[in-house]
Amino acid sequence: MKNCIRSAPHPWLLVLMFAIMISADSVWAVPMTNDPKGFHGIPWGTSLSSRQDLEPIQADPHIAEYLRKTEPSSFAGTQMTSVLYVSVDDQFARVIIRYQGDHVHRQVLGFLESRFGRLEHIPGQMARGLSQQYNWRGSDTEINLTYQASTERGYIFIDSRTLAPRFNDDITDSP
Repeated sequence: MKNCIRSAPHPWLLVLMFAIMISADSVWAVPMTNDPKGFHGIPWGTSLSSRQDLEPIQADPHIAEYLRKTEPSSFAGTQMTSVLYVSVDDQFARVIIRYQGDHVHRQVLGFLESRFGRLEHIPGQMARGLSQQYNWRGSDTEINLTYQASTERGYIFIDSRTLAPRFNDDITDSP
């Protein structure tokens, strides 16, 4: 008599399924027009520690955060709560922008759409609701915007597609 008990799936099959689930949200990103390949004229990969216009505010052996010394925190032609430049292993890899207010959100969203591509109404993107998410993906840059309507707070992550995954590597290598 044959054994009717099924064996567990192969480990490579589980890894493949996990990889598909992780990348699923990226599938719904709007293709970016005019990839900036950096932020405010600073190309991805640039050493931020040697820049005179930035001051370090926090650093560990691999990740450092910087603020502009003289310019106010602005983006999309309006005042932001903060604009943080982040490097991994002294290579510029991410910008984190925080803002407050529905009117600022509308201005930021309009700016991003005019500069990087109109949003399409596709699965995975919410145009309204308590938590709205928008994504643009270029060859070198990915922009992720999250807006929480209940608190009127917005967060924008502008990432180097090649360097930003190293943030995850640093987290998983931590003791």
